Amino acid sequence: MKPTVNVAKAMILAAGRGQRMQPLTDTCPKPLLKVKGQPLMWWPMQALAKNGFTQQIINTAWLGQQIEDYFGALCAVASDNPSVLHLGPFIDLQYSHEAQDFGHALETLGGICRALPLLSPCLKEPFWVLAGDVYAPQFEFSTQVLEQFIQSKALAHLWLVPNPAHNLTGDFAINEQGLAQQKGKIKYTFSTIALYKPDLFQPPLCSIPVGNSRGEVAALAPLLRKAMDLGLVTAQLYDGEWTDVGTPERLALLNTKD
Repeated sequence: MKPTVNVAKAMILAAGRGQRMQPLTDTCPKPLLKVKGQPLMWWPMQALAKNGFTQQIINTAWLGQQIEDYFGALCAVASDNPSVLHLGPFIDLQYSHEAQDFGHALETLGGICRALPLLSPCLKEPFWVLAGDVYAPQFEFSTQVLEQFIQSKALAHLWLVPNPAHNLTGDFAINEQGLAQQKGKIKYTFSTIALYKPDLFQPPLCSIPVGNSRGEVAALAPLLRKAMDLGLVTAQLYDGEWTDVGTPERLALLNTKD
């Protein structure tokens, strides 16, 4: 049965250079590297569609043409009438071309701001963001959590994971009220999977204009920390399989598992 199409769109981050994955990423963008026979980014794209989140935006930079060629059609952020590619029966795919527009990647915050007109056309709709190089095959993009997030005052909802060996000190804590905190007795790693409301990416919290027409390069973490200090970020722990595929060794290990 065809899934119900949900209002929330999703952004798959796929613009990074993948320097730690060299030499594999010298000729292939990291999100297209294969895990169990499928491109890394195709795992979350299918999981999103399975749960009804069929409108997806991919940002590209390093070797971005390969991603566009793999999935088919091109679609520019600034286009008034963007073309849409129907992948299989369910996925409507659009692109935000950072390298084509500015010659380089914009990092996470800059990329989200650039794609914001696609992600939330009325600047009211919440949306998903996740990295295209993270492998979490059992993760459920929950409509129930989305509804709870919409009803809350939070501007971001993060999924945190137990700390992997390469990030033992963690990133953020969760307090008893479910708020994400910069400090805490136990800190977890940010999985990159999150829900956001467009108000997070507008003044007074964010100074980058909607659409990021000047191509500002900016990281997301400082903005999240600012919002956390105001009690505007919630979080929950995800303890399913999760791998940040950041090195050739981690990729090889994943492909040896059943």
